Amino acid sequence: MKSPGRATARRRRMSASISRVGSYFFLIVGLLALGYAAYVVVDAHAYQAYEQSKFEDVGIKEPPALLVEGGVIGEIQVPRLQLKAIVVQGDTHTILRRAVGHVPETALPGSLGNVVLAGHRDTFFRPLRNIRLGDAITLKTTDGAFQYLVESTEVVPATDVEVLNATAGRTLTLITCFPFDYIGPAPNRYVVRARELVPPSPDQPLAP
Repeated sequence: MKSPGRATARRRRMSASISRVGSYFFLIVGLLALGYAAYVVVDAHAYQAYEQSKFEDVGIKEPPALLVEGGVIGEIQVPRLQLKAIVVQGDTHTILRRAVGHVPETALPGSLGNVVLAGHRDTFFRPLRNIRLGDAITLKTTDGAFQYLVESTEVVPATDVEVLNATAGRTLTLITCFPFDYIGPAPNRYVVRARELVPPSPDQPLAP
C-alpha cells in the first residue's frame, strides 16, 4: 500500500514540473513575439529610409496613374507633428506595415476628388492623435507638392465607408484606427479631412 505522503509528494513534483514547462512555454512565446515586433519595426524603418532616399534623390520613375499595388506614389508630411512617411499604392496588411497606403479607386494627389490615405495608429499615423484644425499637410509626388489644410476630424464606426466617397472638390482624407491606445482590433476609425490649397492661375484676375 502506497504511503499518502509519497503520493502527495509525487503530485507536488508533477505540479512543479508542469508549472516549469508552462513557464518555459510562455517565455518562448513572449520572446518570439518580441522578436517579431522588433523585426516589423526594423523592416518598416529600413523600407522608409530606402524609399525616401530614392524619392528625394531621383524621384519616382513611373507615373502615379499607372502605379500597381505596392508602387510608391510619393510622401506625406505634417510638419507640426513631425510626421513624414512614404505613400504606397494599396491598403493591404503588408503595405500598411511598411508605409502609408493610398486606398485604391480614390483620387490621386493633385486630382479632383477625395484622396484617401490609410495608416496604422501605432506606427505612421500615431501622431494624428495630436492633429489640429488648420494644420498643414503636404503630399509630394513627381507631379509636384500639394498643400492641404485640416478642416475637420471625426470618429466613425469601422463599418462606415462613406468617408471613401468621392467629393466635388480637392479633398484629402486620412484614416486610422481608434482609440489610439486600444489593444486588439479597434472598433472605430479616426478620420481627418483636409482641403487642398490650389494656387490661383497666372491669368486669373485678382479680386478687388
